[in-house]
Amino acid sequence: MTTVDGRKRTPPVDSRECSALEDWAEIRRLHRAERMPTRSIARQLGIGRNTVRRALAADGPPKYRRPAKGSIVDAVEPQIRQLLAQWPTMPATVTAERISSTRSLTVLKDRVAGVAAVVLPTGPGVADRLPPLGTGPA
Repeated sequence: MTTVDGRKRTPPVDSRECSALEDWAEIRRLHRAERMPTRSIARQLGIGRNTVRRALAADGPPKYRRPAKGSIVDAVEPQIRQLLAQWPTMPATVTAERISSTRSLTVLKDRVAGVAAVVLPTGPGVADRLPPLGTGPA
């Protein structure tokens, strides 16, 4: 592929073929090792000059950042903690019934396990004082 003035030009890189990390590394390589100016890098890769400038100014490779979303169990966690404070070995299925949960039992089980690990007493001889698993209130 050639430009109007006869210079050889590589076709723009399709964003589906190359990841942002590879683009970032290529931009930095072209600038540092090949001593290529920003405008030439932008033309060769088919990206904007400001994109090249941002990649060169960045401390590290680009990262995907997404804000943390809350869980559906967050709203009922105080109730879970209250139940587990009274009955530390209560199964997650019974906990779900007690809090009238109609959502995913898997997500609830994971949260109950995490809360139970914090609520359950630990130390020597504790296992002898706790009732067997699965014998919480029905």
